[in-house]
Amino acid sequence: MLQFDLHTREGTSPIAFAPAALIVAGWTGRDEAALRHHIEELAAIGVPRPSSVPVFYRNSVLNLTQAPALEVLGPDTSGEVEPVIVALGDRLCLTLGSDHTDRKAETQGIALSKQLCAKPVGRGLWALDDVAGHWDQLKLRSFATINGQRVAYQDGTLAGMRPPADLIARYGHALAPHTVMYCGTLAAIGGIRPATRFEMELEDPVLGRTLTHAYDIGVLPVVS
Repeated sequence: MLQFDLHTREGTSPIAFAPAALIVAGWTGRDEAALRHHIEELAAIGVPRPSSVPVFYRNSVLNLTQAPALEVLGPDTSGEVEPVIVALGDRLCLTLGSDHTDRKAETQGIALSKQLCAKPVGRGLWALDDVAGHWDQLKLRSFATINGQRVAYQDGTLAGMRPPADLIARYGHALAPHTVMYCGTLAAIGGIRPATRFEMELEDPVLGRTLTHAYDIGVLPVVS
């Protein structure tokens, strides 16, 4: 059971939410030529090509977490901030989350690598209708603590990413109630790398508000 606070123009309401399906969308950029170029770059270093662009990975809903700390196996995982759609009945809402992924396993299979890690998700929700008209102006940022130093890890607007209506249409059908969809991410500043803490924020400069979430990462030893 997830616990959200739904922020609307009328106020804030607590929401208890039992997720029934988790979808992690990848390759959600609008520039398909740039995406395909990046796919070929990754293929050259062993990362399998996606079966479609965008692609929709199914994950276990048990991976969703709002815990303040994450435990991962080995030193090769990292987070990435994403806008996240939450289907509350027939009402779509927006929050933020991290598609934490095992990068070593990613060279064996992207779907496998995504399933191996829990998926942190924030507690604040906005009604999607309240932001859909200015989706491109929403700002997504993350900060990572690496070697004891907090650094800017991702920073940009959602202008380069497919808006939810487009993404859901490409998924093939409307999101069923109690579905959660991660909607893609931004490039990492300085490259993808592990951290001991990951902080993220989604800013709405039009309505003057920000969603935040953070979690610590504990590394478990790999024992053969």
